[in-house]
Amino acid sequence: MDNHRFRRLSYEVLDHNPTEEDITAFFRRFQEALTARGLTLKGITTDGSPLYPKPIAEVFGAVLHQLCQFHVLAELTKAILKAVAKVRRQLKATLPKLGRGRPTRANRKLTARKQRLASRITDLFDHRHLFVQHSLTAAEQKTLRRITRGQPALRTLRQIIDEVYRLLDRRCRTDTALAKLVRLRQRVRRFTRLRQTLKKLFSPNLEKALTFLDDSLLPPTSNAVERGNRRHRKMQKSVYRVRTGEHLRQRIAVDMQRDAHREAQRQTTSVLHHARGKKRRENHVKRKVA
Repeated sequence: MDNHRFRRLSYEVLDHNPTEEDITAFFRRFQEALTARGLTLKGITTDGSPLYPKPIAEVFGAVLHQLCQFHVLAELTKAILKAVAKVRRQLKATLPKLGRGRPTRANRKLTARKQRLASRITDLFDHRHLFVQHSLTAAEQKTLRRITRGQPALRTLRQIIDEVYRLLDRRCRTDTALAKLVRLRQRVRRFTRLRQTLKKLFSPNLEKALTFLDDSLLPPTSNAVERGNRRHRKMQKSVYRVRTGEHLRQRIAVDMQRDAHREAQRQTTSVLHHARGKKRRENHVKRKVA
């Protein structure tokens, strides 16, 4: 997929899970198509699958390989949300157990404590998105400070995800981002619990997700491919005949043919609208003269 024009360039429909041999054959066919047109591949963006690095190096050589930052961030945010859920479970385990019926004077304090803990658990659930949201308003920051009172580990998690978002800022260069990543990993290693929670932070995929910082034309995500694939997966659910391999190939071929003629169709539509507007203005002038 061309990630700038969002056009599908080549495709392969498989009836089994892809292997390195399948990906290598697909890349060789794509390389032959590029060579026939006198084109050179400068960079490629994929998801974090381990099937890609070897075929890319074998077919395209030392080309820039960017891992989709969306998939990397998805793994980190999932780990942070799990940590928040773990804190909720720990708080729930400390809820005092009360008997049935109205609270008596003897257990009135326990009832108030149970209500406070239940309110904190509810706040952590309702506002869990604040721990992974990209940017927070002043009101959201105030809410985050309130619900993390007495939980320094949760505040540290929010600070770490802020550092990760700053690593992926286009205004930063790759070397600078890698140096910041080293310092961030050293900081996380000092916390035993956080190190286990954020083990994805030590994955080599994170370094490969920073490749795009030195190349303004290299797309940081593989959203173009994911968007096209989602369209066909949705079509498989709503259009029953688009389910076999042959029908999928035909549908993708029709889509590619429509994309190839999209620019000509847009120009034709523009010319027709211009001619229609010109005719409408001429008729309006004639009515005024009459």
